[in-house]
Amino acid sequence: MKRLFVLLFSFLTLTVYAEAPVEGGEFQPGDMITHHIADDYTWHFADGVVLYLPVILVDNGEFKVFSSHNFYGENHETVPYNGYALEHGHITRVNEAGEPLEGHAALYDFSITKNVASMFVSVALLFIVFFIIAGRYKNNPKSAPRGIQSFFEPIIIFIRDEIAKANIGPKYERYMPYLLTVFFFIWFNNLLGLMPGGANLTGNIAVTLVLALITLLITVFSGNKSYWKHIFATPGVPTWLAPIMIPVELIGILTKPFSLMVRLFANITAGHIIILSLFSLIFIFRSVAVGPLSVAFATFMNFLELFVALLQAYIFTLLSAMYFGGAVEEHDHAEDHH
Repeated sequence: MKRLFVLLFSFLTLTVYAEAPVEGGEFQPGDMITHHIADDYTWHFADGVVLYLPVILVDNGEFKVFSSHNFYGENHETVPYNGYALEHGHITRVNEAGEPLEGHAALYDFSITKNVASMFVSVALLFIVFFIIAGRYKNNPKSAPRGIQSFFEPIIIFIRDEIAKANIGPKYERYMPYLLTVFFFIWFNNLLGLMPGGANLTGNIAVTLVLALITLLITVFSGNKSYWKHIFATPGVPTWLAPIMIPVELIGILTKPFSLMVRLFANITAGHIIILSLFSLIFIFRSVAVGPLSVAFATFMNFLELFVALLQAYIFTLLSAMYFGGAVEEHDHAEDHH
């Protein structure tokens, strides 16, 4: 086990060093960290191990597909290709001199970036794992769980009993597919992002935004008469306060998914930045004394991030279940009137 950890962190350290942008022979920690946590058109696993992803553009109604390898020269510097160039992580039109072109029709980018490719990997992994588990339940419904089934069954039961039932109530079953999906999707991608060469998918605010929007839509369309009455005619509140309370309640509907989005994005991104910053100290100070301390603290943070990966999946699922529960709960206003 000790050798495994040594190999793991040695590989990560070499990856950090190999991918670090250098200007004038000096290590640039900010550029290196940004490169790791940002999306990209290539997937850089280690020095010399690069997966060039497909670029898919719709320009003036015409599909254009080519490899992102065309944007990089011999020394991995960015170069224009076929009238396009990479500018600050985005593809733009350029002229023959490599200058950006303005005033043209919209350019739509449907490229398979690093985060998209990572999402495909995680989704495929989820399908494989849960098709295996579902197949075993279907073939042997009364047999004791074994193997991978025995590992995931307690987690599924915990989500059902302690999250769905406890917060939604009798109508919990209709929300179980979403709660299970969002929990394992976030957890798997959090763990994949901690691997050397992994993509920072759940640290991408666009991904967390979509997950939060799905929770918002399910909550809004699940809202019963009692739920909307508490928003537009809150029991026990004087009528003259309605112009103040209604906007406050409507804003509250939006701030709940906003907090889901920011919490997941900020916690995952912060964890990556801290770990990479600790490794960067080795190359900033270039001292034998700093190296072991940086690796020790980075190792501790990596183990802490393993816990955070599970915790953030749990919090997102729990809060989603609480919002669903509030939307479907039947209220008795007799006590309020009394």
